[in-house]
Amino acid sequence: MRRLALTLLLCLLSGPVWPGAWLREKDTAFTAASVTAFQEADGTFKYKSSIYSEWGFRQRLTLGLDAEEHQDLYGHALIFARFPLADFGSSGRFAAEIGAGAHHRGLDAWALYKATLSYGKGIQTGWGGGWIAVDTALEYRTHDALIRKLDFTAGLSSGRRIDPLIQIETSYTSGRPFYWSARPSLMYRPKSGKITWVLGVERNAVQENTGIKFALWSTY
Repeated sequence: MRRLALTLLLCLLSGPVWPGAWLREKDTAFTAASVTAFQEADGTFKYKSSIYSEWGFRQRLTLGLDAEEHQDLYGHALIFARFPLADFGSSGRFAAEIGAGAHHRGLDAWALYKATLSYGKGIQTGWGGGWIAVDTALEYRTHDALIRKLDFTAGLSSGRRIDPLIQIETSYTSGRPFYWSARPSLMYRPKSGKITWVLGVERNAVQENTGIKFALWSTY
């Protein structure tokens, strides 16, 4: 419970996210914090919390932190660098990301390395402008696993107070079941424009019940 309370406090103090192929402008930053809760069959709750932050270190270099914790059982923390590869204007753009960090199960920890190729594109719909992002990654966990990931994100940025967002994540590790999660959400933007509230649900290949997700995004 103390870790959950700390994560909620960080949400209130700071504020994903569609990083993908886009870089932060120099000297600007973005922070997101979220908590997702799943109810178990016995009425108790399991939760996972995440903190994500990125900073425009240079015009063509974004640095960041990606951390996630599953109720003290397992989690990871990764420091990464993102840089552009190609910009095709209205046809989209590519960027690459490399990262290093650690992951743990209980009190045991191991090194973690990750390489990501991202594609992103702005879109126009009948409900307003938006974006799509596709991220493919190789994640090497030194104790036993090479994980292949493919993620998809799409959302609207129409200027309305409320816009939809969908995030789909998949991963595969040789000899283990295929993993997937889907998170449809609504983004609410107050008049200040500095903080976005995100409320959604999550279904995945592991949990029997649907989870409830709450997040705050902040730009500064």
